[in-house]
Amino acid sequence: MLSWLSDWFWQERLWFPKGLGWADLEDRDGRVYAKASDLWVVIPLAVGFLIVRQIFERTVAAPLAALLGVTEKVRLRALYNPTLESYYCNTTKHPTQSSVESLSKLTGYSVCQIQRWFRRRRNQDRPSLLKKFREASWRFTFYLLAFIAGLAALIDVSTIPLPVSDSIQPFSGPLTLLPSQYWYYMLELAFYTSLLVSVASDVKRKDFKEQIVHHLATIMLISFSWCVNYIRAGTLIMLLHDASDYLLESAKMFNYAGWKNTCNYIFIVFAAIFIVTRLVIFPFWIMYCTWVYPVTLYPPFFGYYFFNGLLMVLQCLHIFWAILIVRLAFKFLRSKESVEDERSDRDETDESEEEDDEKEQEKQKTKKNGPLLNGHPVFNNNHHKAE
Repeated sequence: MLSWLSDWFWQERLWFPKGLGWADLEDRDGRVYAKASDLWVVIPLAVGFLIVRQIFERTVAAPLAALLGVTEKVRLRALYNPTLESYYCNTTKHPTQSSVESLSKLTGYSVCQIQRWFRRRRNQDRPSLLKKFREASWRFTFYLLAFIAGLAALIDVSTIPLPVSDSIQPFSGPLTLLPSQYWYYMLELAFYTSLLVSVASDVKRKDFKEQIVHHLATIMLISFSWCVNYIRAGTLIMLLHDASDYLLESAKMFNYAGWKNTCNYIFIVFAAIFIVTRLVIFPFWIMYCTWVYPVTLYPPFFGYYFFNGLLMVLQCLHIFWAILIVRLAFKFLRSKESVEDERSDRDETDESEEEDDEKEQEKQKTKKNGPLLNGHPVFNNNHHKAE
């Protein structure tokens, strides 16, 4: 059964245009080609990334955070209450007003105390500022090094600077695989694999599902382009993505450190590069040459639709994120306000003890003395005049 599935999956008519096949990717005449078996090295590399990340965050990111003055807010913890904890974990983290009143009767807490408990409990689950900084610094370091490595791989292959319509084709020109290309591909694929593994413990934002789709599409794209020798197209696509990602992570780092002006101006530069690379170069240059140009050489086949379908998924995500980025950029340019990541889940402001106590005392007075008018009790003047 497994043998049949393997033969069906790797059949040439799925992955190659008519007249080409796996035999064309066998090493010969001094040329070395990418092989699917090379991808097994990604597993230990991904595990290595997870280990290196833990070491980096403790030995580099944490001291850097202290150096930049990243400080934590003191969060008041919610006192443990089994009834409220069970409701919080199993029902909802945001109870309605009627639910709050029901919980008030069950626990003996006042309505204000119930609302305060849920605010504090939600804040406990939110990631700390230090955790956000450490995660951003790790990604910044990788994306910056990956961008430099991508430029090196681009320079290392003399055919890539030629017109993209020629350079992205899997069987045109001298296609021998260079060590720079091999390591660039393997490290990028291992990094995104490690991100997919660690996504459950990373800071969760409002675009969590979009991030999952992005990681999966990226892993499939890199793997597919490697197996069918779309090395040069894949190198260009990864380089375009790395060109702006490290700027975003650096802006986050300065934002967490309280360097608002530095964060704002880096974000504007990031927004400009993001739009140029992902909304102009990527669709009108790269995708044009993978979608339009190939059909002039051979009829469309499954691999053609699969590859371009994944590119279209990425482009849809680019548009989604570009809307958020442009919205933030215009907000800053109009009002000079600090740029805040709309995807982040912010801490809720906990009302002061005095305000809650005042509200509680006001309710107690209302129950004891009857309704109040301008702070004074309303006397019942509806007695019969004869009384």
